Amino acid sequence: MRVLLLCSAFNGLSQRTWIELRRAGHDVSVELAIDEETMVEAVELARPELIICPFLKDRVPERIWKNHRTVIVHPGPPGDRGPSSLDWAITEGAPEWGVTALQAVEEMDAGPIWGWRTFPLPEQPPKKSSVYNGPVTEAAVALVHEVVAKAADPYFLPEPLDYERPEVTGRLRPTMRQDDRAFRWSDPTSRILRKVRAADGAPGVRTTLCGAEVRVFDAEEGPRVSAEPGTVAARSDGRVLVATGDGGLWVGHLKVGAPGEPGAIKLPAATALGSLIEGVPNADPSVLPADLGYGDGEIVYRRSGTVGVLTFDFYNGAMSTEQCVRLTAGLRHAVRQDTRVLLLRGGEVFSNGIHLNAIEAAEDPEGEAWRNIQAIDDVCREIITCSSQLTVASVGGGAGAGGVMLALGADRVLVRQGAVLNPHYATMGLFGSEYWTYVLPRRVGDAAAAALTGECLPIGAEQAVELGMADEALGGSRPEYEEAALAYARRLADRGNFERVLQAKNDLRQADERRRPLETYRVAELAEMSRDIFDDRNGFREARRSFVHKHKADATPANLADHRAPTMRDVMV
Repeated sequence: MRVLLLCSAFNGLSQRTWIELRRAGHDVSVELAIDEETMVEAVELARPELIICPFLKDRVPERIWKNHRTVIVHPGPPGDRGPSSLDWAITEGAPEWGVTALQAVEEMDAGPIWGWRTFPLPEQPPKKSSVYNGPVTEAAVALVHEVVAKAADPYFLPEPLDYERPEVTGRLRPTMRQDDRAFRWSDPTSRILRKVRAADGAPGVRTTLCGAEVRVFDAEEGPRVSAEPGTVAARSDGRVLVATGDGGLWVGHLKVGAPGEPGAIKLPAATALGSLIEGVPNADPSVLPADLGYGDGEIVYRRSGTVGVLTFDFYNGAMSTEQCVRLTAGLRHAVRQDTRVLLLRGGEVFSNGIHLNAIEAAEDPEGEAWRNIQAIDDVCREIITCSSQLTVASVGGGAGAGGVMLALGADRVLVRQGAVLNPHYATMGLFGSEYWTYVLPRRVGDAAAAALTGECLPIGAEQAVELGMADEALGGSRPEYEEAALAYARRLADRGNFERVLQAKNDLRQADERRRPLETYRVAELAEMSRDIFDDRNGFREARRSFVHKHKADATPANLADHRAPTMRDVMV
């Protein structure tokens, strides 16, 4: 079927939808909702049999929905309407939520229903981003396949929205405003946590901290603090501990400044507050007994028999210079242990490479970009050169740019089914580093490496396995996947021929080193990166600013709009 995806942005859900439909054999193109004329023109050029809107904030023009079957994917159960669906669900503690596919009509979210899925929400407030990237995305993808199947049935008719029907449990809700999100630091920790998590990702919750107007993101319950509510009592690796009415709250990220201010950038909370928390003591970062490992909240090492597990959970997968330095230290600790296998486990997002927000906010952005890329290169070198253990990268969430290449430095790569990988740099105006010119071609070959980094298209877990980027794609819920990845690492460690496998790995690395020293890949990549960072030859500065400040795109990239764009399947053939 000829399908057009109409999107406000080519986000994770849109990318997953694009991947799934193309793998199912459909002819899929993408158009960003720049303005009404652009959308109408795109429909005229694509001549789609079906339009699907997996992520659309804008109204579908009448000229489109009146003449083409157009289906909206809405993150709420049947009958739910409005742009703040998940925000209300988390704020009010809904036990169950859903996703609905409905036909576009004049009134937003009020069209006939093509199908729906529901899922439970945990009692403890989840982050909005976690719900969207997890159960919402899984339900939406299943619905998209159902919609396409129904669109092929000439006798199918969607059901009109009828609030008398028992399955129609939603209602029209207004846009959630900051007044609806407001809290006082004297409120109970649980109330503040729910408010912040309902706004996580965007737009955050506006409040005051250290006398400054801020927006709060990324919160976790902390230890009890004996101080005036709203007092910053401690800090630890970017986070700050704030006293609440009945305890304490770790705040991970903040935007400082009034909304719309050009300098308001989401940053680690301690960085954002800067001199405002001068003199605030550092908390003891240890979260594990010494005999089990060590950790600081973001980076944790645990032993599990003959397997060491190093978990790094960085917000949105962004890795700042300082985080990379700490991760390098964690890796050096891990490889000194007497385990056989080191399992590298990312967070909700495995890694997206360097921290563009921290770079943009620095006094010297170019200098900070250079320091950041050097620091993440150090992380990758530790993984590639580990000779005492076999390494397994567990990519349980999305990964992009240097984050993909970081995983490819491991001996084995596992990917969770449904994860989306973006193994390219060019859309950010960068050549790329992280030893990608070594780790990517050695897995997929030169032709596929050139296509992956040149086409700048996302790929799914199954395609990653087919290409040789990953060794296995494992299914299940996130906890089930993590358990399966650990079981894989244990089997690898317990193999009777483990020593021979380890020796073969080291022999291959030494042969590669004799053919071309690893350091020369880094030097060559950094030579290119220096031109991108300091000379701005490919627009890194503007691409970075647009990303950080969420500027709306002014055109749809040609590789997405052209539904005849080559696929990696063509390269493999």
